[in-house]
Amino acid sequence: MKKLNAFLFALLLTIGALAGCGNAEQSNAGKTNKTETVQQEEAKFPVSIKDGTGQEVTIESKPEKIVSLIPSNTEIAYGLGLDDQIIGVSDFDNFPEEVAEKEKIGGMEFNVEKIISLKPDLVLAHASGAHTSGAGLQQLKDAGITVLVVNDATTFDAVYESISMIGTALGEQEKADTLIADMKKKIEEIKTQAKEIKEEDRKSVFVEVSPTPEIYAAGKKTFIDEMLQIINADNTVKEEGWPKLDPEAIIKSNPDVIITTHGYYTNEPVKNVISRKGWDKITAVKENRVVDVHSDKVTRTGPRLTEGVEELAKAVYPDVFK
Repeated sequence: MKKLNAFLFALLLTIGALAGCGNAEQSNAGKTNKTETVQQEEAKFPVSIKDGTGQEVTIESKPEKIVSLIPSNTEIAYGLGLDDQIIGVSDFDNFPEEVAEKEKIGGMEFNVEKIISLKPDLVLAHASGAHTSGAGLQQLKDAGITVLVVNDATTFDAVYESISMIGTALGEQEKADTLIADMKKKIEEIKTQAKEIKEEDRKSVFVEVSPTPEIYAAGKKTFIDEMLQIINADNTVKEEGWPKLDPEAIIKSNPDVIITTHGYYTNEPVKNVISRKGWDKITAVKENRVVDVHSDKVTRTGPRLTEGVEELAKAVYPDVFK
């Protein structure tokens, strides 16, 4: 009997030892998987990116401290969930609200010393200002800071490129792809709604980005012009870019709808338009079709552009886009 008990006890010890080995193997396997995951994440870096100036920029490791020199870059970074990594933003940044708590590094002329003192891993610059801030950007590079100049987007496809570029630079390409896919899906939904608009109901639109005494408007080959195409509307401005226009030429073009984007700094933008001498002849003014839209949503080349298209659509075709 004693021999039997001794045998059973030895058997239980053996089973326990085997179970322990099994658990240890599973634990080691778990550690191995975690290690492989970390290695896979680290394998994304270094990455080389051709920036908005055509320069090849190499980012050695995933940036943990980022300074953004322009609001559109900031909004993209936030859209990728990198709130905590953003440590400095421009004086013009206003979205999301949390940017108010970030260090300010200046406006068009950024504070080089301030940026260097923040010790960022990466500075997100922009091609729209690279030609005037070249000396400052070079100072940052000379201080050992990696600078990525994001492309100056004038179309939705170029905006998607900006998002993809920033996503790659920050090690968040998958999130960038998802963000782009969501934007494209929203645009397709708006296009589908716009198909309901009959040709005879198609509206001509004048988009004013700066009021009198010097009127500037959104012309051809701009993302606002592309927005008008998406919602099945015609741009009355035939010049390319953001031309300065003569008031008489605008009156002569006789738009069905006038959109202003300067309400954030102009008192009563609609009244500003309808009170102008001779503008009472314009169909948009006669039919009370002058609308101010959120400037940032239709002019800032970031994730909120799809909201801008929707807002523009509701302003031009309120019966279709309710």
